[in-house]
Amino acid sequence: MIAVSESSVPAADEILGAPSPPVSSNPKAWVFPGPTDELFEALKAERYRKIILQVPAGLTRNAHDIASRIASATGASVVVAARACFGGCDFPSKDESVGAEAQVVLGHAPIPNVPLAMPTFFVEMRHPGGDPEGLAEIVRAGSLPARLGLVVSIQHLDLVPALREALARRGYTTFTGTGDRRLAYAAQALGCNYTSAESVSADVDAFLFVGTGSFHPIGLAFAVDKPVFTLDPLQNLLEPPIDRGALIRKRQLTVAQAMSARSFGILVSSFAGQNRSSTAYALQRRAITAGRDAEIIVCGRLEPGDLEGRALDAYVNTACPRIALDDGALYQRPMLTVPEFLMALGELPVEPYRFDTYH
Repeated sequence: MIAVSESSVPAADEILGAPSPPVSSNPKAWVFPGPTDELFEALKAERYRKIILQVPAGLTRNAHDIASRIASATGASVVVAARACFGGCDFPSKDESVGAEAQVVLGHAPIPNVPLAMPTFFVEMRHPGGDPEGLAEIVRAGSLPARLGLVVSIQHLDLVPALREALARRGYTTFTGTGDRRLAYAAQALGCNYTSAESVSADVDAFLFVGTGSFHPIGLAFAVDKPVFTLDPLQNLLEPPIDRGALIRKRQLTVAQAMSARSFGILVSSFAGQNRSSTAYALQRRAITAGRDAEIIVCGRLEPGDLEGRALDAYVNTACPRIALDDGALYQRPMLTVPEFLMALGELPVEPYRFDTYH
C-alpha cells in the first residue's frame, strides 16, 4: 500500500468544486446555427485540404449530405467519423482524424473551457420549429406551478424568448439561469452540467425542460431537487415530472453496495473534454488514506466488457458522469460517480444527493 500524508489529501468539497484545467490556448473556433452558406464560405476561405465531420447518433442521416456539400464548396477531402459523438467534449480521436486540418461538429455547441486540438466549426443545428403560443397553452392545461425555471437543449434555444412571453401572458414567471464556464448560453443544458438551472433553483417551484428525449431531463432531475417536466416542442407533448426519488434510491443502493469495497478502479477519460486526472489522483489518495486500495485506469470510449475480469470490487468514474448514472447497471461491479465515492467512504452524507457536476 502507498503511504500518503494527510496534508496531501484535499477535502471533499475541494474535490467536487475543482474546475477542469484552464485552457491556455485554442485554435480558431467558429459557431453556426446550421449548415448555412456562411459555414461553407468560412470553410472555403481557410483552404483546408482535409476536413473531418463528426455527428451524434441522432444526426447520422444528415452527415453524408453535409459532407458532400462541404467537399463541393471547398474542394477539400472530407471524411466522416463513423463513431458517434456524445457532446462538445467528445471529438474525433487522433487515429480518426489523421491528416485532418479542421473538424466540423454537428449538433453541439462549444464548451468554453474544453481545449480544441484543431480549428473547429460547431454547427448547432438550431431548430426553427415550435409554436410558442400552442406550447404555452399546453403548459397551462397541465397546471404546472407558476414559477418555472426553463432549461433547453441547444437545438431549441431560439424558442426561449417567445415561449417566455407566451407563458407570461398566461400568468407564469419564468427564470433562465446562467451557468459556469462550461456552458456557452443561458438556460443551456449539458449532460454533465446543469449549473444554469442550479443558479435559479431557489427562485422556482419546478423546472420545464424544452427539448426532445429523456437524457437531459433525467440529468436535470439528478441535479435539482425540484419537479422536472419535459415539453417536446416538435411533438407538442408535455411529460409528467420525473420520479427523482426512484432515481436517487437506485443510486443510494449502489453506494451502499460499494461501502464494503476494499479495492477501487478509478476511471480517467483520455478525451480532452472529459479528462479529470487531477480529480482521479485526489480520489486515489483519499481511498488510500481510508485504508482501501485504488488504481487509476485510463479509458477512451468505455464499454462494459473493458472492465470484465478485473480483481476490483468497485469503480469510480471521473469521465462523463452519465456513464455511471445511465449505464451503471451494465457493469458487473458498482460504478460510482465522484460524490458517490465520497459517500461510500463516509466523507459525504448520502442525503442530500449530490450530482457529479463537471466544472
